[in-house]
Amino acid sequence: MIQMADIREWRTHDVVDGRGHRIGELEAVYVDTSTDEPAMATVRVGLPTRHRLVFVPLDGATVGPGYVKVVHDKALVKQCPSIGSDDVLPAEDEEAVFRHYDLPYQPGANGERQLARR
Repeated sequence: MIQMADIREWRTHDVVDGRGHRIGELEAVYVDTSTDEPAMATVRVGLPTRHRLVFVPLDGATVGPGYVKVVHDKALVKQCPSIGSDDVLPAEDEEAVFRHYDLPYQPGANGERQLARR
C-alpha cells in the first residue's frame, strides 16, 4: 500500500498502467473516509485544451522514478466516469466510479461519502 505522505509527492507525475502505457498525470488523491488511507487518485487525461479527470483505484499501485503504476489497464481507466478539471465528484456519482472497477461501494452509516479529497 502506498502511504499518504508518499503519494502526495507524486502529484503531477505520470500515471502508467501495468504494461507501462502512460494514462495521464496524477492530479489528486482521494482517501477512504472510513480508514483515511489512499483509495483512489484522479488522473488528468485528454487534449491540452480539453482536460478531464478520471478516477483510478490505488490498490496494488507502485511508485517508480517519476511515475505511479496502477494495476488497471489504460483503456479501462480512460472509460471511467470523469469530472471537469475544476470540478468535484458529486456524491450521487461516487458509486458509479466504484461500479466501473467492480469494487464494493460502502457509504457511511449516515450516508457519508466513501471518498474524500486530500
